Amino acid sequence: MSVDLGMPDTSGRGVRLAAPRGYCAGVDRAVITVEKALDLYGAPVYVRKQIVHNKHVVSDLESRGAVFVEELDEVPSGATVVFSAHGVSPTVHAEAKERGLKTIDATCPLVTKVHHEAKRFAGDDYDILLIGHEGHEEVEGTAGEAPEHIQLVQSPADVESIVVRDPGKVAWLSQTTLSVDETMATVDAIRARFPQLLDPPSDDICYATQNRQLAVKEIAHDADLVIVVGSANSSNSVRLAEVALEAGARAAHRVDDASEIDEAWLDGVDKVSVTSGASVPEALVDGVLGYLAERGYPDAEAVHSAEESLIFALPPELRRDLRAAAKG
Repeated sequence: MSVDLGMPDTSGRGVRLAAPRGYCAGVDRAVITVEKALDLYGAPVYVRKQIVHNKHVVSDLESRGAVFVEELDEVPSGATVVFSAHGVSPTVHAEAKERGLKTIDATCPLVTKVHHEAKRFAGDDYDILLIGHEGHEEVEGTAGEAPEHIQLVQSPADVESIVVRDPGKVAWLSQTTLSVDETMATVDAIRARFPQLLDPPSDDICYATQNRQLAVKEIAHDADLVIVVGSANSSNSVRLAEVALEAGARAAHRVDDASEIDEAWLDGVDKVSVTSGASVPEALVDGVLGYLAERGYPDAEAVHSAEESLIFALPPELRRDLRAAAKG
């Protein structure tokens, strides 16, 4: 058998694609909420913060007439404003009411669950340790539910400096998009200091974040390269790249889309694995697979580690207006 020495040998190459990946139920609901609001009310529809942490999604919605703002004082009085999937504090709700804004709350129901837990623990007068990243919208929204009771813990290194009123009345909550392993390491460090630490009634890290982390572990352990599609401000996407390295991948890189791939990453690489964060449209993953195909990598093999069927209903205020419009 003759071999053309001018062509690279691609016989050992393979591409594995994580399943599940991409949109979770909360992101899907939030994006559809803005789309439906634009159809129903017409442009502009204002959105406080990025509806989800993906620059392509935001850009697409902007092209349809959505206007993204940082704070409510940028929204004209009486206008329609959508709250992002990450949730907002009670002070933001109060400000919107004060200014006569029509609000649609697209907060992910799993984030809302954490808000309810914060209010319940605070109502029972617990000190609440919120595990998360400073400045993240979700953390700000949850902390705003009980600011006098909540303090942020970002890592096990913060645990020694925690001050509580009563070591016997301490509870923990977490941002929903963290690494499961890192979060539990922080919880273990907290529990070592406060043995009576109270757990939330159910795990705060969302099912989709956990499933995507499990899926990337499946495809990363013997990969030469893992490509994670997701934006830099997407906590769960950044975590996926970290989890891939922890699981044994030789290299892992996060990209917004195929244009950010450095071809040098593929030097000497046979096994490539691909996944995407929970706010990433599938078209962006297809673009990465197309990039790999053009460079001699075969069609991707899907590796299924979990099935997802959860669907969240649209926000009640939007459902009400859609029903009214349908009746004409």
